[in-house]
Amino acid sequence: MSTSAAAPTRREQILSEAARLFAERGFHGVGVDEIGAAVGISGPGLYRHFAGKDAMLAELLVGISERLLTGGRRRVEEADGDPAAVLASLIDGHIDFALDDRALITLHDRELDRLRDADRKLVRQLQRQYVELWVAVVRELHPGVGEAEVRVAVHAVFGLLNSTPHLGTPGREATESLLRRLAHGAFRALSA
Repeated sequence: MSTSAAAPTRREQILSEAARLFAERGFHGVGVDEIGAAVGISGPGLYRHFAGKDAMLAELLVGISERLLTGGRRRVEEADGDPAAVLASLIDGHIDFALDDRALITLHDRELDRLRDADRKLVRQLQRQYVELWVAVVRELHPGVGEAEVRVAVHAVFGLLNSTPHLGTPGREATESLLRRLAHGAFRALSA
């Protein structure tokens, strides 16, 4: 029995290459022919999978917001109510995202305003729900700290973790360990 992950679908390959190219050169700096060439199909062949570049961008940005929220909710459920374990799991999950999906962080920073209003609102709604997961856990760990301060701390930790596209990293394991220590330290500082 094989334990390896399933090979990505053609659609997933297209999205991965689109994210990489959009992050490198900007949404308007990339054509469908280039995305197609990156996955070995013609540009027009992409239209069998997506209505166009706008649809790819929407799926990338809505998709990552959905994955973060779904993963966060799963982590909360799996930790059986232990807030320290929940926070540790949330931090680990976000670190994995920050190290594995750097192109999506760059894409979000640069191209969110290119989404249709409905898609942009959906991304923001999903992000707010994800933030609320974190805020609830951190407030449980630090009951004497006000909600506004906790919210600032959560956003500050996101900023720290989401800075990975701008870092020259010393290797995954070392970066992961450093980010974990910094994130936990930021939350411990709430009670200092």
